[in-house]
Amino acid sequence: MPTLHWLTRETDLKLSGLAPYRLLEAVDEHSHGDPATGNILIQGDNLDALKALLPYYAGAVKCIYIDPPYNTKSAFEYYDDNMEHTKWLSVLYPRLEILRELLTEDGAIWASIDDHEVHYLKVIMDEVFGRGNFLANFVWQKSYGGGAKARWFVGLHEHILCYAKSLDRLPDLWLPPDPEAAKKYYKYKGGCTR
Repeated sequence: MPTLHWLTRETDLKLSGLAPYRLLEAVDEHSHGDPATGNILIQGDNLDALKALLPYYAGAVKCIYIDPPYNTKSAFEYYDDNMEHTKWLSVLYPRLEILRELLTEDGAIWASIDDHEVHYLKVIMDEVFGRGNFLANFVWQKSYGGGAKARWFVGLHEHILCYAKSLDRLPDLWLPPDPEAAKKYYKYKGGCTR
């Protein structure tokens, strides 16, 4: 299987194992609701937070959705979305490894991304989750006329990559389509229209 290589790869692959376990501490002034529900909000570095969750939730999470930085060369109030590509890869890889450990054997991970990094993310996820566990690349239209304007075109689509932790353990979830929803997708039977 092909692997993605970058300048600091060997060091970066060890990061998830080197991240120290941190103790989760409740902060009363930020707490709300019944603590018995098991819902938690963690503030801090996400690598530290994921590592802190491992002792409690390893192998227990059925579905994970992540929205990593798109690396669009923009700066936002809370994070920089303008990482050098090697840095972006080094940030993402160890977090994906920990997320894989959190999944149940019949669980799945969904990763939202745009065209800037989708192909690199796909190769990394192939490596971490196994290429045979790839389920789909859902491409969705984010707008009809606006979108992130580049110099030559308007980007209208984003991607959601989906992987099972173990494809042979994934339950069969196929359901027949809702007749009303199916009308929207099957109205062009018999070929292309102009």
